[in-house]
Amino acid sequence: QVQLVESGGGLVQAGGSLRLSCAASGSIFRINTMGWYRQAPGKQRELVAAITSSGTTNYADSVKGRFTISRDNAKNTVYLQMNSLKPEDTAVYYCNLRQIYTDYWGQGTQVTVSS
Repeated sequence: QVQLVESGGGLVQAGGSLRLSCAASGSIFRINTMGWYRQAPGKQRELVAAITSSGTTNYADSVKGRFTISRDNAKNTVYLQMNSLKPEDTAVYYCNLRQIYTDYWGQGTQVTVSS
């Protein structure tokens, strides 16, 4: 099994920054993709950013140039640096690990951006 523990959410003013972290433990394969999704009230969960174990990244258009995803393979940890935050970034952010066609999810961390 795989466990994902997120940290780093909170309340920030528009234009501010936050850094999310997600540590994975358990049966982690060397080849996987880790990422962040978010879900705002009344909306579907959407991909924010993802990064493969070889370092290839993918971003939602709405966060390109503002958010940066990175990972430490030795620690099985993924990070999301969020800069120039906007009120529309307010959501619950979920960490995701995908390996062998299976998705694992964290419990979610709230990010609230005030205007």
